[in-house]
Amino acid sequence: MRPRELRAILTFPTTTDAMAMERYCLSHGVAGRLIPVPSVISAGCGMCWSAPVGAGATVRAAAEAAAVRTEGYYELVI
Repeated sequence: MRPRELRAILTFPTTTDAMAMERYCLSHGVAGRLIPVPSVISAGCGMCWSAPVGAGATVRAAAEAAAVRTEGYYELVI
C-alpha cells in the first residue's frame, strides 16, 4: 500500500479529455498519472490526473497548453 501524501488533482468532464491530458503529459515529461477520482470529489468522467503537489502549477499549465477541458483542481491527501 502506498503511503498517503498530499497530491495535486486535476479533474476532467470526459474520458477523452483525461486521455488527452495523459498523452500530452507523457510526451512532455509532466509529472503524474491518471487515477480514479477520489471519492471525496465528484467529477464527470471518473478519472483525474494526480501529481505531486509541487507540480500543481505545471499540471494546470500543461492542461492549458494541450487545450484539455478541466473541471477542477484540488490538493488532497490520498
